[in-house]
Amino acid sequence: MFIGRITGSIVSSQKVEAMVGQKLFIVEPLRVNEKDQSDLTPTGRSFIVVDTVGAGQGEIVLCVQGSSARFTPETKTLPIDAAIIGIVDQVHVGSNEIFNSKD
Repeated sequence: MFIGRITGSIVSSQKVEAMVGQKLFIVEPLRVNEKDQSDLTPTGRSFIVVDTVGAGQGEIVLCVQGSSARFTPETKTLPIDAAIIGIVDQVHVGSNEIFNSKD
């Protein structure tokens, strides 16, 4: 699993039937700042993911890859490699809160 920020969306008018109606996002994985663990920093990579939870642009989300992406009832028949399975509310490292969606 990884956390990431939704940075964009994908629209595809031609696709396999199983993917019709699926919402696709571009997600940039995030990591804990290596210097002082004070925040989340982008990794510079991007993934295309299927949204299963109603996430939106700019949100921090929890994603899975590989066969785990097909373990939800919504994705078990889809030809996918990555899926959003949660929207992140808070991230804590030790006793420090480094992300809060309410801020």
